[in-house]
Amino acid sequence: MNPIIRHKFTADPTVLEYDGKVFLFTGHDEPPHGVSDYVMKDWLCFSSSDLLRWTEHASPLKATDFKWASGDAFASKVVRYNDAFYWFVSVSHRDIPGKAIGVARAPSPEGPYTDYLQQPLITGDLLPQLHHDKENLDPTVLTDDDGKTYIYWGNKYCHFAQLNASLTALEGPIQTIRLPEFSEGSHLYKRNGWYYLMYGAGQPEKVGYAMSRQITGPWTYRGIICAPAFNSDTNRPATLDFGGRSYFFYHNGRLPDGGSHRRSVCVDELRYRADGTIEEVIMTS
Repeated sequence: MNPIIRHKFTADPTVLEYDGKVFLFTGHDEPPHGVSDYVMKDWLCFSSSDLLRWTEHASPLKATDFKWASGDAFASKVVRYNDAFYWFVSVSHRDIPGKAIGVARAPSPEGPYTDYLQQPLITGDLLPQLHHDKENLDPTVLTDDDGKTYIYWGNKYCHFAQLNASLTALEGPIQTIRLPEFSEGSHLYKRNGWYYLMYGAGQPEKVGYAMSRQITGPWTYRGIICAPAFNSDTNRPATLDFGGRSYFFYHNGRLPDGGSHRRSVCVDELRYRADGTIEEVIMTS
C-alpha cells in the first residue's frame, strides 16, 4: 500500500540491495505547521526484506554533519563501493555561493555516516558557469563495468563528470547535456546493456527518461514514465531489481496534510519492453 512510509514525511528516495535486504534512504520533510516551504534537515534510512514491511533505523546523516554546510538536506544517492557505503548529498554551502555536493561514508548501509572528504566534492565555483543558486542539486552516481565511476547532477542544467578511483575528486571536466524539459532529480543506472537516465521533467514534474549504450551518452530521449505525482510539484525517481521484479520508487503528497513540502515515498512495479524501453507507470495508492 502506498505511500510505503506513513508515520513521517519522506521524499527523494535512493535505494540499494545489500545482504538480502533493501535499504531505502530518503529526505525528510518537516516544515512547521503553517509553513509552506522546504524544511529538510536530515536524511532517513529504512530496510525491508519484502518491500512491504519497513524497519526504520536511526537517522544516519544530517546536513550539518558536513561542517562546511549551513544546512538543507536535498536529494541524494547512496552507493556501495569497495565494501563501504558512500552517500552523495546536496546541501547549502556556508561560504561559497550556490548549493554544494558532499560525500559521507559508512561501513554499513544503516550508518552512521561521516563526512568523507571534510570538504565539498562539487561547489558552484567549479561549474563552467553558475546559472543559479540551486544548480548543484540531486547527485546520482554509477560505477561502470570498467570500474570507472560517474556522477550526474543538476537543476535546469544536467551536468556530469567522472570521479577518481577513491571518489575524492573529479577525474575530468564537468560536461553538460541537454534533455527535454530537464528540471532536476537525476537517477542513473544500467540494465541489460542499456544506461538509463531518469529525471524530473517540466513543472509540475513528470518523470522522463533517456537511454544510451554508453554512460557518457549520447542520450536518446524516450519519453515520460509517469505523470506528475499527486499533490506534489516535484518528483525524484529511483529503481531496483529485486526478487525477480523491477521496481520504481518515487514520492507524492498523498498522506494527510501532505503536499509539495510534505511528501511521501511510494513504490510500484516497473516493466520493460523487449527493446529496453519502459512502460508507463500508473501510480497506485
